Formats: sequence, structure tokens, C-alpha cells
Amino acid sequence: MAFIFRFSAGLALLTALLSTPHLGRAQGTVVLTGKISNPTDDSIAVSVRENPLSPKELITYAGLNDKGEFRLALTVAGPTKADLVYGDDVAIMFLEPGNSLDLRFKGEEMQSTLKFKANDVSGRRANLTPDQLRRQQAANANNYLVEVDEKFIANDGFQVLPDNITFYEPGFLGFLDYRRKEEMNFLEDNSEKEALSPAFYNYAKAEIDYSYANDRLTFQDLREQVVVGQNRMKMSEGYYDFLKEESLINNPGAITSDLYHEFLLNYVHFSAVAAKHQRTDPDFYRVCYDIAKKQLTGPAQPIIMGRVLQESFRFAHVKQSAAMLEEFRAVDAKGLYLPLLQHDFDQHKTFAIGAPAPNFKLVSVTGDSVSLRDFQGKLVYLNFWKSTSGLCLRDLPYAQDLARKFEGKNIVFINIAFDENEPAWKQLVTSKKLPGVHLRVSGGLRSALAKSYALQEVPTYLLLGEDGTFLNTKPKRLSSRAAVDEIKESFGKASTYSSTLTPDGSK
Repeated sequence: MAFIFRFSAGLALLTALLSTPHLGRAQGTVVLTGKISNPTDDSIAVSVRENPLSPKELITYAGLNDKGEFRLALTVAGPTKADLVYGDDVAIMFLEPGNSLDLRFKGEEMQSTLKFKANDVSGRRANLTPDQLRRQQAANANNYLVEVDEKFIANDGFQVLPDNITFYEPGFLGFLDYRRKEEMNFLEDNSEKEALSPAFYNYAKAEIDYSYANDRLTFQDLREQVVVGQNRMKMSEGYYDFLKEESLINNPGAITSDLYHEFLLNYVHFSAVAAKHQRTDPDFYRVCYDIAKKQLTGPAQPIIMGRVLQESFRFAHVKQSAAMLEEFRAVDAKGLYLPLLQHDFDQHKTFAIGAPAPNFKLVSVTGDSVSLRDFQGKLVYLNFWKSTSGLCLRDLPYAQDLARKFEGKNIVFINIAFDENEPAWKQLVTSKKLPGVHLRVSGGLRSALAKSYALQEVPTYLLLGEDGTFLNTKPKRLSSRAAVDEIKESFGKASTYSSTLTPDGSK
């Protein structure tokens, strides 16, 4: 289950959901003008994410003149979050088509001095034209975000931190209730005093509601990680009853909120676990995909199904992922997310669970020619290392101990060294009587073998099933006690994965 820390929402570059045809949004231009006092950089930028399933950002830059003034225009396809970026500073914005805003701040103090006003708008609210009112609403919304950042996000007293994670259930719920009440009072107070557009009000309320929902949903698991040495805390009988609210799960007005997306993904994971499916189960992501498809409606459904697919590409069996991706075509008939997901799948399928590990043929420390295929039918623990690497040398004793614990079992430990100095490598392996199969390749991470396994660093560990396919591309470190249990549970697991799939990759 993913854990959402409240403070991270204000610090990271956040997802901005650009409009899509099924959301019924109208594309339009946003114009930002402004002046930076005592500038420390020569340009300013606005960044939005092009797709909720992609980290790719669309960045629009504007240069400053000699007075620190700028003008920046960008196209947005409906109400969207964005990031105002100046040097190393980032501020969250909310933009809608037709917005025209003037902003000002001091170059070294953007966060604390940032102020927005509507261009060409003056006078009482009652006297404003509809267009002027929309501009004033945009200024009000972005000034609200600046105040929220200072009052709540940058304030540790409103964050889920180790001090309150250690609370028992009543204390933690008391903290969440207090935070939500303070945040809602602030929003309602601003909504009454200043005009806020319906789209922004829905977004702001969703950020409050799903901050609460996320933190409540993930508290039990998060506390288990933070409070070491205690049994998993049992929650009261009605603790999770809030999840029964249909309006919490399917809420079209919250679609621009990142916290809403994260909550839904956490909810799907929680529902799968509640149905007695664990992340280590071969069909876990298949179950999550079906839950999202069955329980979610509206624009959030394909987004969360897509998020589950992306997890599946990285952690599930390649055939299962391929089958779900094919099914997704019917869900995403207009192809809003499918091309991106197909590209993501293609990037990961080579090293996904169930994909065949690239074969190699190398000379061992004893001079024998050794091929990966020689060990078909055995579990294979691959260790890519280098005898001159401090991290690799630190793991040597653990590697020896692990190999000895499984001596005589149906597993082989293959150690491939990226060493240029062959005599020094041989001396180390033979003098220390290192167990397992020891091979060497020259060329380091630029070698053909390193490229075939997409290696970026050493040490790197991989676990292959008896059928020669990837079983785990991120097994527990050799120094971890969990590594022993993980290996024990891996015998025959490749066939277990296969038995959960039909020839076309479905369940």
C-alpha cells in the first residue's frame, strides 16, 4: 500500500490533470504577467503534467526583462493544477481557461511574498462582468493556495509525522479530525469572503477530504513500519466504515486532486488485501485491476485502472500484464491512456516477471565455459559485482553465508564480476574460497552483458525461476534476514505463476 504524507503534497512537483474529451473540459489560454523584485534568476516557468499516468511535464518559460517583468502565456485544457517554478522555488497554482493574472514576489523569498491579482479588474464584486469575476476568482484561488501552504502544509503541527504516527487510534483520529476541521473552516471562510470558482472549490475541498481519507486508510500499515517491535495494531470495529461512503469513492468533482487519485489506488490495494490477497500473490494486480473496474465509475476509473497496470508492468507476471493491457482497450476506447501504457509495458516487459533472462556464456574462475542455460531447472541467484567496490566487498560475507545455507538445495549462486584485472579477481575468489559459480566479464557496465540486463550499478541482485525467467528483479539484499525466507518461498514459484494463467495470459 502506498503511503501519502500530507507534507509531500506541498513540496513535490504535483500532477496536473490536463483535460480530456471525456471530462468535458474546454481548452483555453492562460496569461500570466508579473514583476519579480531583486530577481535571482533570469526566467520563470509554469509546469503541468500532460497526462495523469505520465511523469512527463509540459513546461512554458518566460524571460525577465531588465526590470524583472515577464509575460507568459500557455494553453490549458480545462481546470488544472500547475507548478510555478522560479529557480529552486516551486509554488502550486490552479489555472482555468481564460485566466489572466498578475503576480509579484521577491526573488529570494517567493514562497513568503507571492501575491496574485486579476488583470484589468477593479471595483466591487457586484459590479464585475462575468469575465472579470472569473479573473478575480482565479486570483483569489491562487492567493488561497499561498496561504494554505504557509498555514497548513509548511506547519509541522498539521502533518502526519512520526510523533503522531505513534498515537493509538483515538489520538490519531483526534488529530485528523482537528486538522480537517481547521482546514475546512479556513476554506469556508475564504469562500464566503472571496469569490471562488466551483472548479477550484471542489479541488480545494477534495484536497482536504482525501488528505483525511488517505491518512486514515494508511495509518495502520504506516504505524506498523514506524513503531518497531510491536504487534500490528488492531483497529476498532467501525474504523474503516468511512470507506462505505459511495460519494467518497466516486467523486467526479475531485478529479483534479492528486490526493483523490492516491486515495483510490490505496483503496483498491486495501480492498484486495481485505479480500485475502497479498502483494506477493501471483494474481494480486489482477485482483486490484478487477476491483477498480467494478467499483469505480466516471473519469477516475480508467486512470486508476491505468495506475494498477503500471504497477503490474513492474511487479507482476508479463503474461498477466499483457492480458490486462489488451482488456484495457475496451475501457479506453478513445485511446487517451492506451498509447502511454503500451509504451510503458514495452519498456518493462523485457525484465518483467516471467520474461526470459538473457543467456550468457562466460569463462569461470576455474577456466570452464559456463552458460546460464546450463542451470535450467534450478533457481538462480545472480550477483553482479566488482571486487574493487566497497559495497560489493561489504556484502561478501553475507553472500558466503547465504550460499552455504542453501548448499545441496536446487539453487545455484552465480557471481559475475565486472573486473578488468583478472589475476586480482581470481586471487580474491580462490584465497577466500568464495562459494557459488564465479564468472568474469570485461568492459564493466558498458559491456554487452551489462546492457542486456540493463545494469546501472553494482552490486545488483536478480532471482531467476527454475524455468529461466525473471522471478524477482529486486530481491532482498544478501545482508537481509528476509533474503533466506524469500529464497525458500521462491522454489517452484515460477510454475505457480504459470498455473494462474491460461495460454493467453488471463486468469
